Amino acid sequence: MAYVINDGCVACGACEGACPVGAISMGDSKYEIDADTCIDCGTCAGQCPTGSISPQ
Repeated sequence: MAYVINDGCVACGACEGACPVGAISMGDSKYEIDADTCIDCGTCAGQCPTGSISPQ
């Protein structure tokens, strides 16, 4: 079960640098998590200042 980023994302980039496997990248208007690469560690969720990242 991968983590997902919801529409509350403000595209600050905090999550991208925190991901140990590089599963996060900028999409059209917000960051996105590649479900196939995500290892479900939750590090990104802990770094998100808006609480926009949660388990799917």
